[in-house]
Amino acid sequence: MEPQLEKIREVQKEAWNKSSAGWKKWDDINMKFLKPMSDEMIRMLNLKDDDIVLDVATGTGEPGLTIASILKNGKVTGTDLSEKMVAVAEENARKRGIKNFEAICCDVSALPFVNDTFTAITCRLGFNLFPDMNLALSEMIRVLKPGCRIVASVWNIPEKNSWVSTSMQTMITMLQLTPPAAGAPGIYRCSQPGLMAELFANAGLKNIQQKEIEGKLQFENSTTYWSFITEVASPVAFFKADKALQQQIKQTVLDKVSQKNYNGNIALESNAIVICGEK
Repeated sequence: MEPQLEKIREVQKEAWNKSSAGWKKWDDINMKFLKPMSDEMIRMLNLKDDDIVLDVATGTGEPGLTIASILKNGKVTGTDLSEKMVAVAEENARKRGIKNFEAICCDVSALPFVNDTFTAITCRLGFNLFPDMNLALSEMIRVLKPGCRIVASVWNIPEKNSWVSTSMQTMITMLQLTPPAAGAPGIYRCSQPGLMAELFANAGLKNIQQKEIEGKLQFENSTTYWSFITEVASPVAFFKADKALQQQIKQTVLDKVSQKNYNGNIALESNAIVICGEK
């Protein structure tokens, strides 16, 4: 991997390690929020009871833990760049009594497995952050058995994801940040129509299928939403801003989010692209 990409990887690792406590705190809400996406990924895999599955960018353990709970004679290995996120995934497995799941810390660009190891691979919301998407996908394909499937999910365009765009666009504007360049790692990097399908096809995968999955992130009030978004999905620059500016940003976001009322709760839309290909 090129030096500049290695630098991005190290910055990401540090950021995920720092935010792991927030992800652990909000895990129940996050997993409910992301469940429709995970369910579609699992559906596309057509799992067998004895499948050996790799869950790349497993984070706190999903969808790997759910898959492990389904398999009667199979096993799931979750990998993540952050050792602290891996620790949360292992803790979640213990809490749920799931014994056919293991998590290891490693870089997707250098997976520590021999060729043709796994019968299925999942990657939920990893591609938009990988420093080198082509290298990451080629590594996944290398460790996948012929005739087996890779399924991934990525976020769609900002207009379909008010759950994060509401706060992100406010912070970018008020902090005078430069949005990520086209193609650079970021939450919307893979939202361009056809991008993921082209990536999969160019890597030699076949029988490619994809589907948009809608969801809602719900909270009892806008203040709880603010706590969530600042603990799992806010730029470092926000925390470096002075307190007065932070308060202005907070109030602006709260005002916008308060308009997203649904049956007495705050509900913000999400939309993900789930894509599957066969080796």
